Amino acid sequence: MLNGLGMPEILVLLVLALFLFGPERLPGVARDAAKVLRQLRNMANDVTQDLRSELGPEMKDLQLEDLHPRRFVERHLLSDLADDEAPVGSRPGVPAQGTAAPRRTTPRPVDPAAAPSFDPDTT
Repeated sequence: MLNGLGMPEILVLLVLALFLFGPERLPGVARDAAKVLRQLRNMANDVTQDLRSELGPEMKDLQLEDLHPRRFVERHLLSDLADDEAPVGSRPGVPAQGTAAPRRTTPRPVDPAAAPSFDPDTT
């Protein structure tokens, strides 16, 4: 969550908070912010535990990041394709690091004299 936040940014935020709230109210605001963050973390853990218990033992290794739609599809729907082509977690169509890109073949030319396949039941 705070991946791009370095020391200079944190110092700027602290000085800004000092100017906004003042030195008298700053400890109380910091305490309240810490309490809210703790409650949010506890709620997220409770939701995760509830999901694990409701979904059963096959989802015991459930992480909140796994519920992102892209990861969910990659893990549950494309896992059979990923096993054959690339390591799990890689993007489909992008070769894994250290492997060569798949060789593309040109399509065979169509014989104009050959009749196209036709199924009258499908039209």
